[in-house]
Amino acid sequence: MSQDPAQAAPADDDVGDEPVPMMQQLCDNPFLLLFLGVAMPTVLYIVWGVMEIVGIPISK
Repeated sequence: MSQDPAQAAPADDDVGDEPVPMMQQLCDNPFLLLFLGVAMPTVLYIVWGVMEIVGIPISK
């Protein structure tokens, strides 16, 4: 009694039809992660520094 291999295996033919989620695309790109890891702290520290400078009272 031999079974047909096509019937024994689960049908995974439609797995490739699903769109890849955006967060998975982001995490799969190491250069984009590197860029974000450098750019985000840079921008945040610049904004923080500008806020500190603006917060200094003006002397008379």
